[in-house]
Amino acid sequence: MRMGCIKDCKILEGILMGNEKVIKAFYKRNYIYVKRYIVHNSGSQLDAEDVFQDGLVLIYQKLTSDTLEITGSVDTFFYGVCRNIWRNRLRRKKKFMQLDTMYDYIDQHEISYSDVLEDMERTQVYQKYFLKLPDSSKKLLTLFLEGKSMREIARITGYTEKYARKKKFEVKKDLMTMIEKDPMYQELTDFGEAIC
Repeated sequence: MRMGCIKDCKILEGILMGNEKVIKAFYKRNYIYVKRYIVHNSGSQLDAEDVFQDGLVLIYQKLTSDTLEITGSVDTFFYGVCRNIWRNRLRRKKKFMQLDTMYDYIDQHEISYSDVLEDMERTQVYQKYFLKLPDSSKKLLTLFLEGKSMREIARITGYTEKYARKKKFEVKKDLMTMIEKDPMYQELTDFGEAIC
């Protein structure tokens, strides 16, 4: 067994067991690279800390479910995980920014009236169920959609980061369950699939 593999196995075992010494050493060695990537790609130090934490949680979950497959070093794998988490957040943030400004920039020659109408109807369905959420859930989702990190959301709402993350997941799940049961949503989904 190569030396790097032994070191990687000890790191993974340390993460799985919650070994503070191993996790601190892993953090010291990897955080600077994750932070540099995120700060150079429209993020902040808070974003980097949040992504680093999410990356560790993901590795831990994969270790506990025995689904972790690493072909290179743990450090390289972890950096890739963090990059993907950040890219997904940027993509999601961009989608919501585009949704907010979509009606301001419609070019009548490129988007048909039926497309605009369908988007408006879909937005109405989302808003209808969003407004039915409790105020605390609306606030949490709004902060998330504004691109706030889980640390910022926890600070603003008074939740712990862990609870804020769990609550966000539950609220999104509840919202999507309500939306997907709406006949109008079903109609829009069926219409979209028929066109494709």
